[in-house]
Amino acid sequence: MTEHIIPHDQSFIEYPSDFPIKIMGPTHDAFAETIAGVVIQHDPTFHIDKFEIRPSGKGNYTGLTATVRATSREQLDNLYRALSSHPMVKFVL
Repeated sequence: MTEHIIPHDQSFIEYPSDFPIKIMGPTHDAFAETIAGVVIQHDPTFHIDKFEIRPSGKGNYTGLTATVRATSREQLDNLYRALSSHPMVKFVL
């Protein structure tokens, strides 16, 4: 079995393009607003109204889908790092 590794300078994503990112965290009144602030730091065109918001079945968690305007792999990498390290975020896909 051969392992396929994509070199850092190659990507399946064409830039610029709209790119969905899923963010999950414990339900909190300010979750969407706070996470929108993080996203806007990396995509100034993003607005909180662009979120798709889905509560979990029991309401303990909230899932957000942010469709960002991806301009480079570096931008997406930095956004993923910022979201993943945020204390309100459980995971990012």
